[in-house]
Amino acid sequence: MKTFSQKPAEVEKKWILIDAEGVVPGRLASFVASRLRGKHKPTFTPHVDDGDNVIIINAEKVTFTGKKFTDKIYYWHTGYPGGIKERTARAIIEGKFPERVMEKAVERMMPGGPLSRRQMKNLYVYAGPDHKQEAQQPETVDFAAMNSKNKRSA
Repeated sequence: MKTFSQKPAEVEKKWILIDAEGVVPGRLASFVASRLRGKHKPTFTPHVDDGDNVIIINAEKVTFTGKKFTDKIYYWHTGYPGGIKERTARAIIEGKFPERVMEKAVERMMPGGPLSRRQMKNLYVYAGPDHKQEAQQPETVDFAAMNSKNKRSA
């Protein structure tokens, strides 16, 4: 029996739509990262982009557990000496680009490298309920109903 290795020409990508309203971002990010890589498929091949295209809507309505909404800090560096910057999750979600919280969560769940950067281009995150991929007829996945811990209760 030979080991199966999928070729890039044989890949079949699906489009899935996930509503992030009331969902815990870390749990959703690990699910989405697995879908982007294609690890849910029996044809998974580590060096081939055979994951699905994922659309996340209502990214501004994610809910953090505990005090992460006010206490979680996102750091980045400008590249200049003393250029460390920080912003809380609350400041990002209430700011101009609230979808960045989900984008960063998924990006940090992916392994680093050129293939991961290419797979991240298959992720579309929207702050509100509208998206531009209606023509692809995405299949809706009810992530909140998969596990009671996926949705923040109180």
